[in-house]
Amino acid sequence: MLKVLTCLTTEHDYRLVGVAAVVCFAACFTAFRLYSRMRGAKGLVRAAWLLLTGLVCGSGVWATHFIGMVAYDPGLKTGYSPTGTLLSLMIAVLFMGSGFVVASAQRTRTNDMAGGLILGMGVASMHYTGMTAFVTQGHLVWEHATVGASVLFGVAGCTAALILAGRARSLGKQVLGGVMLTLGVCGLHFTGMGAITTVPDAAIIVPDQLLSGGVLTLAVTSITGLIILGGLGAVAIESQTTRSALERIRRLANAAYEGIVVVQDGRINDANAAFCELLGAPLAEITGKPLYGEILRFSGGEGSRDDVRREGVLQPVEGGREIPVEVFARLMDDGARTETSGLTVLAVRDLRERRSAEEKIRYLAEHDGLTGLLNRNSLQTRLAATIERVEASGETLSVICIDLDHFKEANDQHGHLAGDALLVETARRLQDSVTAPSFAARLGGDEFIVVQVGGGDQPTAAAELSGRMLDALATPVMFEGQDLTMGASLGVSLYPDDGRTAESLMANADMALSRAKEGGRGIYRFFKREMDESIRERRSLARDLKQGITDGELVVYYQPLARAADGEVCGFEALVRWQHPTRGMIPPLDFIPVAEENGLIAPLGEWVLRQACADAAAWEKPLRIAVNLSPLQLNNPALPTLVHEVLISTGLSPHRLELEITESALFKDYQRALDNLRRLKALGVRIAMDDFGTGFSSLSTLQSFPFDKIKIDKSFVENIHRHDRATVIVRAVLGLGRSLEIPVVAEGVETQEQINFLRSEDCAELQGYAIGRPGPLHTLEAWTRANPAPAQAPDQTQAPAEPQATRRSRRSAA
Repeated sequence: MLKVLTCLTTEHDYRLVGVAAVVCFAACFTAFRLYSRMRGAKGLVRAAWLLLTGLVCGSGVWATHFIGMVAYDPGLKTGYSPTGTLLSLMIAVLFMGSGFVVASAQRTRTNDMAGGLILGMGVASMHYTGMTAFVTQGHLVWEHATVGASVLFGVAGCTAALILAGRARSLGKQVLGGVMLTLGVCGLHFTGMGAITTVPDAAIIVPDQLLSGGVLTLAVTSITGLIILGGLGAVAIESQTTRSALERIRRLANAAYEGIVVVQDGRINDANAAFCELLGAPLAEITGKPLYGEILRFSGGEGSRDDVRREGVLQPVEGGREIPVEVFARLMDDGARTETSGLTVLAVRDLRERRSAEEKIRYLAEHDGLTGLLNRNSLQTRLAATIERVEASGETLSVICIDLDHFKEANDQHGHLAGDALLVETARRLQDSVTAPSFAARLGGDEFIVVQVGGGDQPTAAAELSGRMLDALATPVMFEGQDLTMGASLGVSLYPDDGRTAESLMANADMALSRAKEGGRGIYRFFKREMDESIRERRSLARDLKQGITDGELVVYYQPLARAADGEVCGFEALVRWQHPTRGMIPPLDFIPVAEENGLIAPLGEWVLRQACADAAAWEKPLRIAVNLSPLQLNNPALPTLVHEVLISTGLSPHRLELEITESALFKDYQRALDNLRRLKALGVRIAMDDFGTGFSSLSTLQSFPFDKIKIDKSFVENIHRHDRATVIVRAVLGLGRSLEIPVVAEGVETQEQINFLRSEDCAELQGYAIGRPGPLHTLEAWTRANPAPAQAPDQTQAPAEPQATRRSRRSAA
């Protein structure tokens, strides 16, 4: 070792030694940068990187050797043989390339050691082959032990360089590998130089054509510099290209809506911004962390398989609620780079929005969209399941059917928004009235169901709940500054007395509801077996009536009105009849209430109005036609528009149409009704107050609106001269009419005595059987023709006498 140090300090030019060391490190560092690229390549790309790595490293080691040789000065004339010089260069390139190939074949310690051995032996072979090109005036005497030590230095340095550099992916690893390889090469060279002793011999002549030290130094430095610069340039270009491509890919990945994560060996290698946002952590914090198990879990417990979509959950880094995700994995292998082998790219889609949408769809499929209560399908399913549970547990159960009173009127009068407000508020109050496991549902329209589970013994518990719900629904609802009247009727059926299935319990509760409506509304009724047949009959009648309106089974009968002074007919009142195809003539008393209960009164009233106007327009005499309006029609904002359209389509003059209303109809919505009456008056239509003296009659109504006619109810007229009070009332009403200059019509006139009294009290018009019975259109010719035949009363057998109760029901609905 002392001889080696002596040789280095006394026989070498320090400047050239420094140049040799710099050239060696530059070449070794560049070789490891190229080596990192070669490890991640395949095929032709790998071969190109291999050739460049071997050329740079081999030429650098070769340059280090010959610069070091030029720095060596034995005190004798020296030269270099071109053949040996070139041969040593080829050996260096070949061995350097081979060593790096072996080391990069597989990332193991054995491959690194084998590659280091090849590199070390290549440096030794290059060195001692290059020494054969060294020519001097003397003989070279070798110390074999030192030669062996030099080879060991070289192999150790090369092996340590490969082991410590590893994949050489980072700049620090590349510098460390370059330093260790430089130490190995320089250690081998200068130890080998210390193994020789030059014995001068004047007989040996150094030819002049040999390469001189200066020329060799210039040539070696220039060639090696160009090769190193070329290698560094290639690395720089490739790195810049790779960085640009990676930046483009990252921008695209970060623009993606879905999370994208690159996994290698089960650990996170890279990820886009969307994935980092899902985890709630920056990329630097999650890089290198295990993905499967800790962060991402699948239902099957396995990792994501290639080209298979699977669902799992993602756990944010900072904790919190797990995120449902859908994962699609694909192996990333471009066939050109080994660094992509084993890399898996996972597309991670956040399923929270989709799950929320699915949950919303499921909710809407099971619940009513307006009120949030269970819908009909969900009710039947849940009620069936509840019955099974109750049957097993021995609990009690009742089904309560709820229908809002006069909901259709409120909906038509105030608009659909008001109706919706009523339904929503009803649902809220029903939900507040029950506690789990009892529940409420909406069947549709204004009909609701409450299923009471438990609560005590039946029917006491059902009665208590029904009473509470009636009280809750009785409070008005405020809508746009107005109080909307609430109210309901309830029907109750009990399990198992009234049924053991959901269908039978609901059907029987509905029948009980119908009985509650018949009883006056605002009450509840329990199901009774005897009500089954009558309710079925009414429902059948309602279906027939709806079809009858469509099929034209209804007919209009006309009852004449005459002037009291001379008895001449001046108009008719339209009265509806139903000619059922199998039941025959059905009186209004039977079908008008059915029409009211089932929402048929509006189309029925419109049909009567159109038919009566069309018939009257065809009469030769311009007689008036009187048509009754139901409360629902009167409070409908579209009534004036409908009347105008009917008058235009039928060609009837407005002053010939007389619309009769009861004062009780005004009180449903007083202001709206008066507004409609004023609009009708503006069309030229006459307005009559029907059944004056009954119901809610008050003088304020006559003061609020200028009626064209007042009709005294039949109940007073038929008692003239029978009851003094009735006579006084009729005389007072007639006097009131004269004072207000409003003509008065007396209904129900049946005797000559009544006619004489009414004439004496200046009654304007008379109506009743004494004038003429109601009859179909073809019986009116004697009155409606311009030049009638000799007076002949119409067929008095065409229609039976109409009971007073029937007339009142008809007027309230037709």
